[in-house]
Amino acid sequence: MEKSKVYNNQPMSKDRYISINQKFILSITFGLVWLVVSIYLSLPWLQDLSLIVGPILAFVIIAGIGYVPGLINSFIVMSLLLDRQPKFKTLDPDIPVSIIIACFNEEKAVATTLKYIKDQDYKGLITIFVVDNASTDRTSLAAQEAGEELGLSVTVVNEPTPGKFNALNSALDSIETKYVMTLDADTLLHKSAVRFIVSRMLSAPENTCAVAGSVLVRNSRENMLAKIQEWEYFLGIASIKRMQGMYQGTLVAQGAFSLYSTDMLRTVGGWPDAIGEDIVLTWKMLKENQTIYFEPKAVAFTEVPAKFTHFYRQKSRWARGMVEGLKEVKPWQQPIKYIRFLTSINLTMPFLDMAYTFAWIPGLVLAAFGFFWIIGPMTLLVLPLAMLQNYILYVYQRNVFRELNLRIRTNRFGFIIFVLFYQLVMSPISIIGYTQELFSKERVWK
Repeated sequence: MEKSKVYNNQPMSKDRYISINQKFILSITFGLVWLVVSIYLSLPWLQDLSLIVGPILAFVIIAGIGYVPGLINSFIVMSLLLDRQPKFKTLDPDIPVSIIIACFNEEKAVATTLKYIKDQDYKGLITIFVVDNASTDRTSLAAQEAGEELGLSVTVVNEPTPGKFNALNSALDSIETKYVMTLDADTLLHKSAVRFIVSRMLSAPENTCAVAGSVLVRNSRENMLAKIQEWEYFLGIASIKRMQGMYQGTLVAQGAFSLYSTDMLRTVGGWPDAIGEDIVLTWKMLKENQTIYFEPKAVAFTEVPAKFTHFYRQKSRWARGMVEGLKEVKPWQQPIKYIRFLTSINLTMPFLDMAYTFAWIPGLVLAAFGFFWIIGPMTLLVLPLAMLQNYILYVYQRNVFRELNLRIRTNRFGFIIFVLFYQLVMSPISIIGYTQELFSKERVWK
C-alpha cells in the first residue's frame, strides 16, 4: 500500500491539507467577492437613498448595515467551512495544574464549583486557590469547608482591594505549576473540561500561551433573557472564537474559563488594571508573538444575567473592555498577520453599532409605516449569511455535545428572538459602553 504523503507535518490521505495561510486567503477572497457583488446589487438602493440624505451619508449608512457586516460574516462563514480542529497529541495529560477562582460574595456558589472540580476525570494534580475579594459573607469559610470535605487542595487567599484583577494577581505569586487556569465562582466544569483544555495546550505549538475554553449557559430556563443568551454563547460567541482559534489568535481568553502559561502571565505583568482585564491581558500576550487557541470540547457552564440591569452592565463592560484592548495594543502592533487582521475587525465595531442604532433601528420604524428608504435589498443579503453561520456552528456544536454525552436544550423561540432582535438591544448598550470608556466613567464590575 502506498504511504500517505505528509505536508507541513499533516497527513494527506483522503483530504488535501490546507494551510492556515491558504484558508485565510480563501476566506478573504470569498469576503471580497461577496462585497463586490453586494455593492453592484445595491447601486439602485444607493441612488435612491442618495436623493434623500446625499451620496456620502447614503454610502456610509449602507456600508454600516450592509457592506461591512456582509464582508465580516462571509469571511467568518468561509473560515468555519474550512476549519478542521487539529488532533490532540495526548488525551490523558497528567501534569499538575493550578486553578484560581476569584470570589466576591460567593458563599452559596463556591462549594458547588469546587465539587465539579473534584469530579474531573483529569489524572494530574489540581491545586486550587480561592481568592476572597473583599466579600461581606462567609465565602472564605465556605470554600475552606468545602475543600476539606471534598479532599481537595484548596488555599484561601484574602484580597481586601476590590477588583477582579487584584484578586487574580494576589494568587499569581503562589502559583508553582507551569499552567494556571482561571474559573469564575458561578461556572461549573464538564467532567472532562480540564483534561481537554490541558490536552489542547500540550498539543499546540510551543509558542501557545493560552487556551480559551467553551463557556455555555446553565441557567437558560430562568427567563426569556437567559434563553436568548443561551444562543449567544452557544452560536454567536462560539463561532467567533472557533474562527479566531483556527487562525491561532483567539482574541479573548476569558477569565470565566481559560488556561494560561504561568511564565507568560508573569512576563506581561499579570492581569491589568482594566474593566476588561481578560481582553487586555489576551492582547498583551498576543503582542509577545504568542498564539492562543480555543477548545470547543473543554466545556463549562456559567450563569448569565437574568435581570436586565445586570445584563446591561455586563455588555457595556464588554464594550469598554474591547476599547481598553484597542488602546493598550493597537492592531498594527500585533506581530502575527492573522491577529493584526482579526483585531482590526474590532476597529469597525463602534461604527457598526452606531450604524445599527442610528440607521437600522430608525429604518425598521420607517419600514413599518411603508417607507423603505433605509431597509433595502442589501439588508436581506446579510440574513442568509447569518443563518448559514449559525447553522454551521450548530452542526459543529451538536457533534461536540454528542461526544460529551450532552443534550442541546429545545429553545426555538429564544433562537428566533436572538437572530432577529438581539442586536437591537446589544448595539445601543455597546455604544453606551464605548461612551463610558471615552469619558473614563466609574467602573462597575457587578
